[in-house]
Amino acid sequence: MYKIAVLGGSDTVMGFRALGLDTYPVGNSDEAKLVFHRLAAECQDVAIIYIEETLAPALSAEIEKYKNSVRPAIVLIPGRDGSTGQSLTALSEAVKRAVGTDILL
Repeated sequence: MYKIAVLGGSDTVMGFRALGLDTYPVGNSDEAKLVFHRLAAECQDVAIIYIEETLAPALSAEIEKYKNSVRPAIVLIPGRDGSTGQSLTALSEAVKRAVGTDILL
């Protein structure tokens, strides 16, 4: 059975823990890089990794490696303080790649 992981600040990931997802609270971008690499490269049973938007700039090179991969799917999510717009932009780009046009206009 595949797992869903949530990577972000402790305030962000706590709600996901209540839903039964595997949560990985991190305190800074260096810690996030280590955890992300372990989840994406070493854990073959992780199908989806939700990443808090605020960590995305620091993880951009790592996220880019998995952009066209089936597994793990990388999904940006807003943090506790709200959205920065990165998650909607990433979702829109994924839809364009999959469908060929932006249907989320």
